[in-house]
Amino acid sequence: MTVAQAFLGLLEAQPRHGYDLKRVYDERFGHHRPLHYGQVYSTLSRLLKQGLVEVDGVEPGGGPDRKRYTITAAGITDVHRWLAEPEKPDAYLQNTLYTKVLLALLTGRPAAEILDTQRTEHLRLMRELTRRKTAGDLADQLICDHALFHLEADLRWLELTTARLDQLAAEVGR
Repeated sequence: MTVAQAFLGLLEAQPRHGYDLKRVYDERFGHHRPLHYGQVYSTLSRLLKQGLVEVDGVEPGGGPDRKRYTITAAGITDVHRWLAEPEKPDAYLQNTLYTKVLLALLTGRPAAEILDTQRTEHLRLMRELTRRKTAGDLADQLICDHALFHLEADLRWLELTTARLDQLAAEVGR
């Protein structure tokens, strides 16, 4: 998901000020990675130049005037197109962890330790996500479930790779 697409969707729901877009984005999508204000306003500037949003009003504030943004018809079309496009499934065929395991085997390092360390980190994150899911609203529960399912698949791969480590080491040694 891009920040620009999220902003367009939020603006389609209702016109908003930049600071309000940041707040709603951070609440809904940026739990552990809130946006910087510079990113908010550079994204809005880009959307303005592309004709996907426009300034709906300007209000005086304590500092600079506050602009209220609204989505244009072109912006609505863009959101509709983006929502209708399927996301490309990522098969992770050459991920970093696989590379670490293979390089450990190639250099005579203990690949099992890499897998054990990664398993520990996965389990730690799964506990954290489970706590967040338990305390969260439905949106938190759904996003945590998504992450937990991916982590579970990773754990299955870690177990399978650990079970086949001797065989992989033999193949790499040839």
